[in-house]
Amino acid sequence: MNKKETAEIKKNFSDKSGFFIMEKILTGFVDADKNLLYSNISSCITMSEEDHSVYEDTLKKVLNTNVGKSFIEYEFPNEAYEEGQAQDILYKLLKSELKDEEAAENFLHMIINNIAYTGPFTVITAYCSYTIRTKDKTDEYSENADEVYRYLLTAICPANTSNDGFVFDSSSNEIMKKMNTELIISKAPTDGFLYPVFSNRSPDVNHVMYYTKNKSKPNISIIENVLGCSFVMSADNEKASFQTILKSVVGDDLDYTLIKTVNDKIQEVVEENKNDTDVTVIDDKKLHDILSEVGVSNEKLVALETVYEKSCGNAPLTASNLVETKTVLTSPGITVNIKPSASDKVRTSVVDGRRCLLIDLDDPNIEINGLPVSLN
Repeated sequence: MNKKETAEIKKNFSDKSGFFIMEKILTGFVDADKNLLYSNISSCITMSEEDHSVYEDTLKKVLNTNVGKSFIEYEFPNEAYEEGQAQDILYKLLKSELKDEEAAENFLHMIINNIAYTGPFTVITAYCSYTIRTKDKTDEYSENADEVYRYLLTAICPANTSNDGFVFDSSSNEIMKKMNTELIISKAPTDGFLYPVFSNRSPDVNHVMYYTKNKSKPNISIIENVLGCSFVMSADNEKASFQTILKSVVGDDLDYTLIKTVNDKIQEVVEENKNDTDVTVIDDKKLHDILSEVGVSNEKLVALETVYEKSCGNAPLTASNLVETKTVLTSPGITVNIKPSASDKVRTSVVDGRRCLLIDLDDPNIEINGLPVSLN
């Protein structure tokens, strides 16, 4: 499921779109000891406008268009469709249109029994339908029957007491300390998932989209234990793996110029493919070509395939996750941030036997701590 497909579903996740219906909502409240204290299936048709709006706003956050980072597609393994496995439970819940209480209970317990979560939380799952309008060659809506994409969208929201503090008590006309013991369910889900995925403008029941609020620390237990899929590295882990590969392969030849040039090359790959709907990736072969172009010797590149496999296996890296938006030079007591537009003004060199960082200044007027200083 790419950015364009995600954006289409998110754009139409509203009754105002005319092609979308949120039909039913399944909610479950789980305490810190993993006890299901409450579950309910409600119709969106009879729901108050205020409640409907809160559910819609909360669930829509799961449809994050930052595909490949916060919203990642996973393929179910073959055994996931076996009786009682994740794909089987999700498929039965989907087909029941949230009308089967047993299917709903199985789904909630699939989450509760497998999730690693601190504190109480709420599971919110909506059964939705989206009418996929098709166009003919003249870009007009086709007269053929439109396909309906039916899907489940789940948000997992933490529940916490709000901070204690002072409030104004109108009855006593004074400011006083108030202790809040009520659990407030957050409207910002920490995790969620979409099933089935919307691929090539059609449902794909063999894949699921996982959402995480914290892309650097996804809840792996949801991916592997709840959904039964194999975890894909986070954006931060991809960058760390990439840096490990560079250090291992390039070794002592790793310098400012090479790091900057490699970053520029990967940025070029991202720019060249910016209009593609699929996520642009860098595999070991593409990385081999890039490093060869920037001058890394063939003797060093011989180790690339082995080093890459050790760090990433057969998985390609998301190109946009590897690009640095600025260059940061650090040394004990010194940090220098360099924007891409100024990266060619910085050099490393040896002057009078000392290793130095040289910065070309087109304008001799600079500021130090906000005060103008003239360099003559």
